[in-house]
Amino acid sequence: MKLHEAALLAALSLGIAGCSIPERGVAVPQGYTERALPLGLANARFFADADPRAMTEEGMRSVEREQAILRTAGTPANRLPPVTYLAVSGGGDNGAFGAGLLNGWTQTGTRPEFKMVTGVSTGALIAPFAFLGPDYDPVLRELYTSMTPEKVYVARGLRAALFDDAMADTSPLAEIISRYADQKMLDAIAREYQKGRLLMIGTTDLDAQRPVIWNMGEIAASPHPYAVELFQQVLLASASIPGAFPPVHIKVRVGDQILEEMHVDGGPTRQVFVAPANLSLRTFDKLYPKPPIRRIYVVKNGKLAPEYEAVQANTLAISARSLFTVTKSQSIGDINRIYATAERDDAEFRLAAIPASFAVKATEVFDPAYMKELYQVGYEMGRTGDPWMMTPPETAETTARR
Repeated sequence: MKLHEAALLAALSLGIAGCSIPERGVAVPQGYTERALPLGLANARFFADADPRAMTEEGMRSVEREQAILRTAGTPANRLPPVTYLAVSGGGDNGAFGAGLLNGWTQTGTRPEFKMVTGVSTGALIAPFAFLGPDYDPVLRELYTSMTPEKVYVARGLRAALFDDAMADTSPLAEIISRYADQKMLDAIAREYQKGRLLMIGTTDLDAQRPVIWNMGEIAASPHPYAVELFQQVLLASASIPGAFPPVHIKVRVGDQILEEMHVDGGPTRQVFVAPANLSLRTFDKLYPKPPIRRIYVVKNGKLAPEYEAVQANTLAISARSLFTVTKSQSIGDINRIYATAERDDAEFRLAAIPASFAVKATEVFDPAYMKELYQVGYEMGRTGDPWMMTPPETAETTARR
């Protein structure tokens, strides 16, 4: 989240629409959170701070499906492809960088088919297209070079700060999501899921105050009539900045009761992720003929270096700048956590981020001119050079000082 995103609450207050107090369904009671099942599917989602056994079992099943496909194809054990992971961070309109990077990477002919793709916030919107591969590059380019504020939200009135669930209505964004995340996309994701590939999206369960990882391939493969709607709801929830955009109310079942969870942007709990820290990627080695080469690619839709800005002496500016700083610090911490996982589990680490030299300033949230410039920067980095750092900046600086 950038500074102008954090200030979105104030900008939206200029709207003139009326407000009403929204209602919600019955929340999942405390102590029943992990018993709640969307669609009745036990592995449709996981709590990232819980015991990792359920995620481990899902990972085991995915490797077994993958290995069965490779054996059927007659792939020799000494020619197994590397296991690659792609983690795409949040960042609002900065997602244009990640979209450009993926499109440019395709042009090199070296972009791999990822074993797993994860996404949070704007990264959640990118992730399904990244998962399905280069055939979806044109759609990803169109989305992030033609985005405008009115395609994302409709401002509500000033009274929304007190009497509504957010300062804006995200019906336009929901419409875009439903246009692309349709049954055709779910069918394509389900086919890849059956091959052992995984697509994971992060949200925050606001009632439980816990990070949630949604198993989108399992949802896509479900014949349940609610599957498409749930898939779309998860994408919208992951991109719903609390306070600025409304939370998404997701129906779950506890026993014979239909209850409701309130989900928002995954950013408050995770800005970017691969797997819970207590889940070792080496756990799956025993299912391979020999331990595979692993590579973790992290796309940070933002800058890593501090970004100076003289802050005005008013409550809004100070609050917005502080929120921006907290969010940025959290994302760097998440990246360092992924790097620690890579070091522990003997995986190669790669990190790409918006370069500090990018100096274009947005004039509004989802400024199309800004996004086109940023898309092009990402595209050129992906197409013409090696955009990947081998270590997070703080780790590299610490190593250099030793």
